[in-house]
Amino acid sequence: MPRIVGPRKVKQYSTEFKVTAVKLSQLQGIQVQDVAEELDIHPFMLSRWRKEYREGKIVAKTGKVEIDAKTTAELRRLRKLERDHKRLQMEHDLLKKAIRFCSARRKKSSSSSSGNGGNIR
Repeated sequence: MPRIVGPRKVKQYSTEFKVTAVKLSQLQGIQVQDVAEELDIHPFMLSRWRKEYREGKIVAKTGKVEIDAKTTAELRRLRKLERDHKRLQMEHDLLKKAIRFCSARRKKSSSSSSGNGGNIR
């Protein structure tokens, strides 16, 4: 695999963006991974920002950063949909296995019942 030659692009995020991301990740029922995915950043970066925020290295310039109710509701809705989707996928996989099992069993039983060569005594 070829190496990329040239200057490495490093995205710079504003302090306000970092603080908002940290606040979103602190909401009850919201996971760091979900927030990071939605903001298109690596979860490790968000975890580092959370640590820096706790240590006072990242401070909001405008004072208090508020997360609006609409954003909070959307994140909770997204989390619920992801849980439901995962559950439905597991149920779907289970049903597929059950169908394969029943089909194999039916095929096996039908081949053994016709094993007498069709001669009825």
